[in-house]
Amino acid sequence: MKFSKMVSRFGKLAAALAVTVGMAHASAGSPGVSADDALQKLMDGNKRYVECKMGACSASNGPAREKLAKTQHPYAIILSCSDSRVPPELIFDNALGEIFVVRVAGNVADPIILGSIEYATEHLGSPLIMVLGHERCGAVTATVTAKGKPEGNIGAIVTAIKPSADKAKKIYHGKSAGELVECAVEVNAKAVAAGLTKKSKLLAEQLAEGKIKIVVAKYDLDDGKVTILK
Repeated sequence: MKFSKMVSRFGKLAAALAVTVGMAHASAGSPGVSADDALQKLMDGNKRYVECKMGACSASNGPAREKLAKTQHPYAIILSCSDSRVPPELIFDNALGEIFVVRVAGNVADPIILGSIEYATEHLGSPLIMVLGHERCGAVTATVTAKGKPEGNIGAIVTAIKPSADKAKKIYHGKSAGELVECAVEVNAKAVAAGLTKKSKLLAEQLAEGKIKIVVAKYDLDDGKVTILK
């Protein structure tokens, strides 16, 4: 065999291996993943993130992008805060096409957010929804400490979080400001999760039929760990 042909074959083999390795993460969003498996995948990814053993970035390469160009099957939906320190793709060590992320300050759910989640469950087949709050959330802090009506459209966020902030104040009456905020973060995330099926008939039906699972979690800014809230 001529040397040039050997080089050509070796190059094709290397490319094929690159595709296989690169798609190890992206193919994880394939249909058939259960909600429990999806949750485990998220937590495994977070463990890698905490231990600084991430690998998804290198898997989000050209071949992966090309394979996902015409289709997607994310295995989980993450409703999280817009905070720049809480990017779900990084904290769960996920590559292209693995998770469907909806981000908004305070991880609240208005009709547009709900529509986005419904699209992912109904048309993309994602079986798991995670509402992810985070430590020292600015939107929650602003709501807890608000005096008077906030200016502009920020008021809509405060209005959405206020019931949770008021509930937290009753639970943590007399506690420190920091403890109050953390309580409000958890109360808010749980309230948003509970409200998904109250505000969406489609999600309520899917949950009743066992097609989806909804979980609540909180991200720690200091150590990077995600904890599932009961």
